[in-house]
Amino acid sequence: MERGVNESVGPARRLRVAIIGAGPSGSTLAILLAREGAAVTLVDDGRRPELLVGESLVPAVVPILRRLDLEKETASFSRIKPGVSFIWSSTDRVSVTFDRFAPAVFPYAYNVPRPQFDDTLLAKAIASGVDYVTARAQLVPNPAAGTGAELQLGPETVAAAPGLGGQPPDLVVDATGRARLAARALGIPPRLGPRKDVAHFAHFEGVSWDETPGQVRIARGEAGWSWCIPLQERLSIGIVLGQDDAARLGRTPEERLERAIAIDPGLTSIVGRGRRVTDVATYANYQLISERGYGPGWVMIGDAFGFVDPMLSPGVFLALRSSEQLADALTPWLRRRAIPSPAELHSVLSSYAATQSEMLTAWLELVAYLYDGRLAALIQAGRSWMPENPGFAKRAIQTHIARHVGLLASGAATTSRYSRGLLRFLGRYGLRGIDPAELAIR
Repeated sequence: MERGVNESVGPARRLRVAIIGAGPSGSTLAILLAREGAAVTLVDDGRRPELLVGESLVPAVVPILRRLDLEKETASFSRIKPGVSFIWSSTDRVSVTFDRFAPAVFPYAYNVPRPQFDDTLLAKAIASGVDYVTARAQLVPNPAAGTGAELQLGPETVAAAPGLGGQPPDLVVDATGRARLAARALGIPPRLGPRKDVAHFAHFEGVSWDETPGQVRIARGEAGWSWCIPLQERLSIGIVLGQDDAARLGRTPEERLERAIAIDPGLTSIVGRGRRVTDVATYANYQLISERGYGPGWVMIGDAFGFVDPMLSPGVFLALRSSEQLADALTPWLRRRAIPSPAELHSVLSSYAATQSEMLTAWLELVAYLYDGRLAALIQAGRSWMPENPGFAKRAIQTHIARHVGLLASGAATTSRYSRGLLRFLGRYGLRGIDPAELAIR
């Protein structure tokens, strides 16, 4: 094997990595790198809001939790999620359970209280030997970028991190989520998706829940859509809609969520005499992929690289999977106690960034099928195509199509060329005269 530039001189040393942000992506990467012997400094301001978007996980997260040895602990404070029910109108509804697609898809997922989930990941990182620093991090462009790293930690951040020994790390990782510190420091623009919604949500107790325990409910409204995510003792209820439509519901987030529940018979029935037990959280639901996710000596992971949409709940999976991919790409050097040369590191980061960008693009494409009505139209078309007692051939075709949609939406194979191609073909030629626009989410 050809030796890296830094491998041929001096004693072997540990790769020094500074991760900024201790959300799911930052903590997961810290755990995986520390296990392989990297010297990891994890910098975070230590603040956690009362509520965080991303409470419903997809099945593909569970194998990662098992790799982190965290499934049992996650299960202790979470609700098992068997599937999702989609409600397009009072008469048009479909319920999906993940075990239908096993073994290609993991048969369940979890609904998690995000602050506790994030804290669990962070505690695991600290227990793995990560140097955790509570500080407000600074990322600044390197004025001598032509001779080394393009981005560097601010001097106050270096001083606050004794594990760095006053020296710059070999790799800086931006895991700051929507703050996108690296992009802001370097002026890297985002590639925006077509939706520019706002989400308001809160937790409720004392509600009436007739769905399967843990089953997530997604419902199309007159404008936008709503979610209901059952947690252990609470129900998370949220609305996602355009900013103009949100403004028509009320002036404050509390007024908007209360009004949305009051005018939706389904939500009104669920809430009943229940009561809201948290403040109402607000998130801008932007669809965003960074135009560039890495550079000399630095890289983005998780939401800092890109955020898709709360629809289908891919956010935490993409965060954890991005960390897993980057850790796996660096592992060969970690196991050899070798420091990759700048050219080798560039190759690793370039390959990772291409894969992550492809995953984000694939999820955006899949989410678009729900927003523009094509997926609902395909379901209706499939029902009209199937007779009361279908023959073997039609049952096999239906099972094949359902399996590949399940692979896409579960995270098991969202970038599969065949599965994506099949959905594209059906979306163009399999609608049987049904107009998707009538089922679109405004």
